[in-house]
Amino acid sequence: MEKVIVVEGISDKSRIAPLIAEPVTIICTNGTVSATRLEELLLPYEGLDIIILVDADKSGEQLRKLVKREFPEARHFYVNRNYKEIAATPIRILIDVLIAANVRVNKIVTEG
Repeated sequence: MEKVIVVEGISDKSRIAPLIAEPVTIICTNGTVSATRLEELLLPYEGLDIIILVDADKSGEQLRKLVKREFPEARHFYVNRNYKEIAATPIRILIDVLIAANVRVNKIVTEG
């Protein structure tokens, strides 16, 4: 099943994209969005494996709540609150989160 990863910003996308070793669509919400905007972003991917990986801050929590309400089938993955932002999370931690989400990661990255 095709996977779709939802992140908040382009820096988050830039941080995780090089780690991924399979075709995955990464969608940036560009911060907090309305229910209407979220539907516009995710409706084309309904029925696919939607993975939510957003910052551990107020904006990220608001987005998670909205996704849970509008797309309850989406799977949520978290990083430790100490890192706050996906873009600031150590690569090793992000790799562990992606593996937990059943996303294949690049072998070169995992060996480093």
